[in-house]
Amino acid sequence: MITTHRIPGLDGLRGLAALYVVLHHCWLLSFPGYPANTGPGWLGWLVHGRFAVVVFITLSGFSLALAPARNAWQLGGTRRYAARRARRILPAYWAALAISALIAAVVPALPLSAPPTWKSMVVYGLLLQDAVAVPAPNGAFWSIAVEAGLYLAFPVVLLSRRHLGATATIAAVTVPVVAAGLLDPGPRAIGYTLELAPLFTLGVLAAGIVAAAGRIRRRPWLLLSALAGAPVLTLVTLRGSAWTVAHYYWLDLSVGPAIALFLAALATHRPATVIRALDCAPLRELGRFSYSLYLIHMPVVALISTLLVRPHTGSHPTAFTVTVLLAIPVALAAARLFATVFETPFQHLRQRPAANPPQSSVRDKTVLSIPHPELFKSRTCSRVLGAKVVPGRRGKPHTRL
Repeated sequence: MITTHRIPGLDGLRGLAALYVVLHHCWLLSFPGYPANTGPGWLGWLVHGRFAVVVFITLSGFSLALAPARNAWQLGGTRRYAARRARRILPAYWAALAISALIAAVVPALPLSAPPTWKSMVVYGLLLQDAVAVPAPNGAFWSIAVEAGLYLAFPVVLLSRRHLGATATIAAVTVPVVAAGLLDPGPRAIGYTLELAPLFTLGVLAAGIVAAAGRIRRRPWLLLSALAGAPVLTLVTLRGSAWTVAHYYWLDLSVGPAIALFLAALATHRPATVIRALDCAPLRELGRFSYSLYLIHMPVVALISTLLVRPHTGSHPTAFTVTVLLAIPVALAAARLFATVFETPFQHLRQRPAANPPQSSVRDKTVLSIPHPELFKSRTCSRVLGAKVVPGRRGKPHTRL
């Protein structure tokens, strides 16, 4: 019987998170006064774009750890891992950085961005913006540096999980974060990599569900996720947006377990109704270019809101409605084109094959999983996903992304 290691619903979840970020910025540019919610109450759920990044970070750790979790938490080669990660994020990121800097230079009054300087371009080009505070040519890029930092820490997290276990691993990451928050409770402009490291680690540990015993996989993970998230959702609703934004540091840590448990539910393919909804064709396709959507949506939304909408609309709700109607389709189309030019070609790049490789009869296209692709190795999974199977050492096939 043919089996697959693909986790249905992950691409859809990525796509929804990226689309939420776009809607959040449409809201942010239409209603002044952030972090206060000055818009209609029924739009209050759009205030918290930060939580979408929390989903991305947790999902990133989960996706990266799926293959190691099936292989006794072995990374499978640090150099190969680093090359895949670099191909995955850098070409598209550098292209988006150049485009964003050009737009910010031409339209210097554009919100959520600043005209580039040599210092800001060097800092952002080297992904150092979480360590060095400089004006951002694209306000969404702060989280890309966080991702890059966590990618560097991923082999260490795997090593800890393999030798120390899950409890010691999450404790070793979380205790310093809690201590830092207690010692310095003030707002931060940088340093989010440390702050969000426990969420990434929770995602890594949640991936262990794919190799767990049947009795563990049968647990009601979706219900447990709802129970873990309900107190946080209640607190956010009761205390309001301004309080929530001021306490993101602790709320991020609180909502992380709910996201990790939800990912565990997806990995067990239950419940079927949720899986089918997240795995529908439109959401799968959206998820495949959601990294590009995240990278380039900010200047698209800002240009439309600043130059086309606000000068010609009288009320904030009208401005929001028109911005959404114009910016969403333009951002989606631009992101799909951007992915075709700056992402897909680099996903097809091959690593150097082994000497005297046997011929392979599999001739398929490589599947994108954006913004954080799952790394699979089995021949069966490769056929199902459409990944390219090439010969590996000792004639054993493996998948190259």
